[in-house]
Formats: sequence, C-alpha cells, structure tokens
Amino acid sequence: MKDVSRETPPLVDKLFPRAAVPLSVYAELLATEGTLRGLIGPREVPRLWDRHLLNCAVVERLIPEESSVADVGTGAGLPGIVLAIVRPDLQVDLIEPLLRRTTFLEEAVDTLQLENATVVRARAEDLPPASYDVVTSRAVAPLAKLARWCLPLCVEGGLMLAIKGASAEEELDASERDLMKLGAELCHIHQLGGDELANPTTVVSIVAGRAAGGSRHGRHGR
Repeated sequence: MKDVSRETPPLVDKLFPRAAVPLSVYAELLATEGTLRGLIGPREVPRLWDRHLLNCAVVERLIPEESSVADVGTGAGLPGIVLAIVRPDLQVDLIEPLLRRTTFLEEAVDTLQLENATVVRARAEDLPPASYDVVTSRAVAPLAKLARWCLPLCVEGGLMLAIKGASAEEELDASERDLMKLGAELCHIHQLGGDELANPTTVVSIVAGRAAGGSRHGRHGR
C-alpha cells in the first residue's frame, strides 16, 4: 500500500502554504513514532493527510483570532497540534492524561518548535472552569458526555467544537436536553471543506452560556 503520508498533497500548499513544511514534518512523526508507539494505527498511515491532517486543519475556520484553545483528549495531537501549526495566533493547550501520549506530544512540540502549543497532562474535569475561548475534541466520546467535560472549560460566549462523523445530527438531537442543562446557548452542525476535501469535516459547534463557564475571559483573555 502506498505511503501517502510522505507525500505532501498539492492541496496543502494551496490551503495552508505557510504551514506545509511543518505539517509534513508532523505527518512523518505520526507515520513513524506515532505508529511505533500505538498512537496511530498502521492502516491509517496511507490516509494521514486526507482523513486526519486536512480533516483537522479546516476546523481553524471556526476559531476566532487569538483565541486560547484547549484540545481535550488530544491523543497524538489531533486536532490540537494541527491547529497550532496552521494558526500561529492561537494559544493551544494539548490536554491528555496518559503519560505515553504526553511524552510523544512533548517531543512533537519540541521538534516542530511550536511556541504556541503547551502539553498539559490532566483530565478535562480537573482543569479550572472558564479557562478557554475554544475547546476542541475529536473522536473522544459521545456528545452528551463530551459536553460535560468541555463546556465548563469555555468562557461565557466561548465555543465547544466537536469533530464528529455521520452520526453528528443524531447525537445532537439525542443530547439537546443535556446540553441545555450545561448552559449551551446555540448549537450548529458545520460541514467544512466540502468543495476541497474528499471527506469533508463535520463539526458540532456549541456556544457556551453563563452556566457553562461563568466568566467572560479565558486564561489568555483579551
């Protein structure tokens, strides 16, 4: 099977020209060390760009400038490291409780020289509430459970962005009551990259109300 992770697709240079080189370095890290350490399945290596890197990169379109971002359950750094690469204006905390993953993340941040990314070994529920403008996640948990971890971390008016699959609408419908209890004010499903990516990215965005975070300014409040 062809290893496309070692070939930077032309679409990367078109969409993220300034980030193409570091994205390629990160793709190589995932394909090698990430696979060896069990953070990326071997079958995912040939589709790293399409299914993972570009899938995450387009999420930046929903994030306001100079936001503080927490990527909850970041794993190998998806989408957190990708967002830090394509958006130098963001301050991204990579939230991950497992040591073997945070070790890889620290090495990746160091290799990529990402001054705007910090590895935080912790569980989301142990972090201070109302700490971030935006909280992201990808393939972490069902939406209702995920919201219990993520929404409290958002400042009032902040955003929870959950990268989801085909079941996004069903999950949102099923968790609406729970979301309202957590202080969600506005929920929306976005399809990103529909004209550019082979597999567009589905994101559930939730605006946090006062009950979620309780403050108007995050850790890097503007």
